[in-house]
Amino acid sequence: MNNNNEMSKQMKSIMGLAWQFVKQNGFTLSDALKCAWRNVKLHNEMQSGIVHFVFRKVDGVTMRDAYGTLKADVIPPTDGKQRTTNPRTHKVYYDTERGDWRCFKRCNLVKVVKVG
Repeated sequence: MNNNNEMSKQMKSIMGLAWQFVKQNGFTLSDALKCAWRNVKLHNEMQSGIVHFVFRKVDGVTMRDAYGTLKADVIPPTDGKQRTTNPRTHKVYYDTERGDWRCFKRCNLVKVVKVG
């Protein structure tokens, strides 16, 4: 029963994110669902380790390869200076190559390459 409830919450989150991409970014529903699933996959994998992923920068052309994580024992303690972004539109992650917090627009996530 608990597993069903978790799956229901995840599906609601994916559909909400997909409709956001359709309304705000002009995605087709198919492309929006693919991007929403990539975002969920990235978030889940970042919780357990370092992930290699690719996103389009805000210029709309340049691609950025990134290695990031959200795993508690990998990221340093925060000193209260965190990025203030809208979590519905932006994904904040700890960049393991640069040793700092970064973010990107969730609609610009191109692919999740591998788990590190």
